Amino acid sequence: MAAYAAPAGESRAEIREKGSVFLAVLGPAADEAAAKALLAGLEKEFPDATHHCWAWRLGSPPRERSADAGEPAGTAGVPILQVLRGAGLSDVMAVVVRWFGGTKLGKGGLARAYAAAAREALQGLPVVQKVPTARLAVEVPYEKMGAVKRLLRPPEIELEAEEYGASARLVLAVHEERRDALREALAELGIVPGEK
Repeated sequence: MAAYAAPAGESRAEIREKGSVFLAVLGPAADEAAAKALLAGLEKEFPDATHHCWAWRLGSPPRERSADAGEPAGTAGVPILQVLRGAGLSDVMAVVVRWFGGTKLGKGGLARAYAAAAREALQGLPVVQKVPTARLAVEVPYEKMGAVKRLLRPPEIELEAEEYGASARLVLAVHEERRDALREALAELGIVPGEK
């Protein structure tokens, strides 16, 4: 699987449209719980807002979800999501907070305003390239530790965690495209990894 772009931090941008204020916040979200936490934080930070509309893309290939949060169907969440898609981002949560300014924008106006706010926040978003990674849990007899450690090839294959008891329990982080080769190499040593 190919590398993909993901946020390295948070970005905020505000636009105004016919009296309404749209504050877009884009930030990293490794999973759905992190996306929900970002949304909950903004709802708490801006309890007086009229709407908290959002979209997220997670993983590779990306899973996607969006919500209009009380706006007419298709006028908020989907336009925000389209901005994220267009930027090729994943592991990202975008929330656009709106304060109604007294003038209705219509469906087209709403969609354009939500997308414009998300695009504006995108301009200041720090981005990193991520490689899809799997985690393998292995139990290694001590006499085979040297052989297993020789399989490590940072950054493609890294030791993420280790615990010692009757044998060593290791968690290996491996780029997806190297996972099968690592499984085969471990099998040659008589070690059967499990997914973590």
